[in-house]
This record gives sequence, structure tokens and C-alpha cells, in this order.
Amino acid sequence: MAIYPISPIPKAAFLAGYAGLLPQLVAAALVFSGSEYRWTGLAAAYGYAAFIFSFLGGIWWGFGVIARKDGINAAPIFMLAVAPTLIAFASYLPWIWGWDWPGPSLAWIGFFLMLSPLADRWLTQRCDLPDGWMKLRWQLSLGLGGLTFLLAAVA
Repeated sequence: MAIYPISPIPKAAFLAGYAGLLPQLVAAALVFSGSEYRWTGLAAAYGYAAFIFSFLGGIWWGFGVIARKDGINAAPIFMLAVAPTLIAFASYLPWIWGWDWPGPSLAWIGFFLMLSPLADRWLTQRCDLPDGWMKLRWQLSLGLGGLTFLLAAVA
């Protein structure tokens, strides 16, 4: 049993989640507009995707703290939870060092975003996740990750 009871995800969370795709859509519009804001759109798309990927780690950390199933060792959950931030930071280093950027960084973040629901599936064995969680995670991760990966292709 979870430390705290888990309620189903409210409809407002679905709406807010889908609204969270808007910044990436605006960034994509800038990229595809052909205007002088193309680079701004690419940089914003990378930053937003990296922020959201890091945010997922925070959610996973929270699940490890409050929704862990009885008898489950939390250490692997916390290791998983810090991985998105470390990956996002690593994908930022090419920009700092003047290497090819943002295309490869967008591709990696998009790839990991699209795969991130697999981590949630792993968590279902260790944590009590809310009803509707996996549906929301797959939709948002494929949406944001796919759009980010598409932008990597045109960077």
C-alpha cells in the first residue's frame, strides 16, 4: 500500500498537460516560419524539452518518496529520478563547448522523451501510480518527444 492514497488523475491535469505542448508548438512555428527567429525557435525548443525532461525526474522522485509500494527499495527509483536532469545537462554541453548544436541535442532529448514512459512502466512495479497516468504519459511524451525529434531533423 502507498504511503499516501493515490487518486485518479483529474481532467484538469490532462488539460494542463496538453497545454504544456503549446511552447513546443510555438517554437516549431518559429522554426518553420523561415523568419530570422528560426534559431530562437530551435534554442527555445531544446530548452523547453530539456526542462520538461528534468521535470519528469522530479515527478519520479516524488513517486519514490510518497507512493512507493511496501517492501520496495527506493534507491533505484531515486537513481532513475536524477537521470533526466543528468541527460539534459549532458545534452547541453555541446553548446557550451561550441560543438554541433542544437540538432544532436534536440535528437537525444526527443529520443529520451519518447522512451520515458518505459521508465513509468518500470515504476508501476514499484510505486502506486494514479489511474490514467500511463495514458497521459504516453500521449504527452510521444507528442513532445516526437515534435522535438522532428525539429532535430531540420536543425
